[in-house]
Amino acid sequence: MEVGRRISASPRPCSGRRVVARKKRAAGDGFVNSVKKLQRREICSKRDRAFGMSNAQERFRNMHLMEEYDTHDPKGHLSSKLPFLMKRTKVIEIVAARDIVFALAHSGVCAAFSRETNERICFLNVSPDEVIRSLFYNKNNDSLITVSVYASDNFSSLKCRSTRIEYIRRGKPDAGFALFESESLKWPGFVEFDDVNGKVLTYSAQDSIYKVFDLKNYSMLYSISDKNVQEIKISPGIMLLIFNRASSHVPLKILSIEDGTVLKAFNHLLHRNKKVDFIEQFNEKLLVKQENENLQILDVRNAELMEVNRAEFMTPSAFIFLYENQLFLTFRNRTVAVWNFRGELVTSFEDHLLWHPDCNTNNIYITSDQDLIISYCKADSDDHWMEPTAGSIHVSNILTGKCLAKINASNAGPKVDECSSSSSTSRKRINSSLVRSTVAEALEDITALFYDEERNEIYTGNRHGLVHVWSN
Repeated sequence: MEVGRRISASPRPCSGRRVVARKKRAAGDGFVNSVKKLQRREICSKRDRAFGMSNAQERFRNMHLMEEYDTHDPKGHLSSKLPFLMKRTKVIEIVAARDIVFALAHSGVCAAFSRETNERICFLNVSPDEVIRSLFYNKNNDSLITVSVYASDNFSSLKCRSTRIEYIRRGKPDAGFALFESESLKWPGFVEFDDVNGKVLTYSAQDSIYKVFDLKNYSMLYSISDKNVQEIKISPGIMLLIFNRASSHVPLKILSIEDGTVLKAFNHLLHRNKKVDFIEQFNEKLLVKQENENLQILDVRNAELMEVNRAEFMTPSAFIFLYENQLFLTFRNRTVAVWNFRGELVTSFEDHLLWHPDCNTNNIYITSDQDLIISYCKADSDDHWMEPTAGSIHVSNILTGKCLAKINASNAGPKVDECSSSSSTSRKRINSSLVRSTVAEALEDITALFYDEERNEIYTGNRHGLVHVWSN
């Protein structure tokens, strides 16, 4: 799901961050594309939308627990220098590509599993002191990028490596090659993978230089050297440079993502002595929110400004922008809401209370059509079959807020047990050598979630380091 994926050189990335939903079509100029997308949206027939909803319900009907994988290797896959790599820890990230499921544990161990054989292929850690921090599947060249830190330099610098999926399938994770070796990615440096534009953004804090690379071949395109740049935000076709604020305004620049050309430079007025909660860019729309102030939505083409009352729009902990639908999701206090760029609330989701209080976006997946959200939620308290500690996986329509399907302990039992009483199904262990957990146990404290759209399978990881496959 994630595209604008930034990995910082801090000990652990913060949970409150912007995430960009995957875009199916190639990105062009943001200002031009928005008009075409709105036209496509207007001519979309309601009948097609209704068909899409029924099709989605059918896709997720009868999802069952099918397989179980374990990221933990008690023997140790290599003579690790790091004791914590030997510990069982929760799964924090799942990525699937080409019938391979990659699961990253909090300890920094990453395992690859085959959906064809249901066996562990290999671990991605290729040195005994490597702690993998994040994963990114680069569809441009069918490779997996791992971002790691190492004990040998006191875990202070991010190191990136690209490994072709074919090599991983053969059990050769060490056949990859290093990326961005010229960059010093020490804190507060970072690397951000932008699937929408096919770019990589790096920041070397040592010399205050941002660099943009091509995601296809990793060649450097241009650099931005300005110590006054406080933050960079990426949208389709453009980048927003946010400079250090003055007392009553913040200087901003909009650049072409392709070559760094300045498209527009302007100042945005601020209330004095009030901190900025966020500044976000979405195509031609700029969202600015200050503490205890209204949300401002500025159209940077014509300087039109509209405001949303602070009581109606409170500062969220994270955003997900939906480029196909010209909408954005906000996450706050376990709830999700959908807004348009007129500042209007479009959707409130029914029966959709997120399990985790912090917005862990690794527990959320947005489909590539940006019509469905799959998330780990609190189970319905009215359902007497529910285990009190088990959550529920919900599939909801983003435009209507309607819950289309649920995977919970009462309906996701194994198919072989369907003739038995449903009350025992959720407590019964799956009759398979690979699955040790009950359905209820597999739905306890899920810490990562991924949906494979090609295989129509959901993969979840939990605090025990186990990965579960849900399929129909």
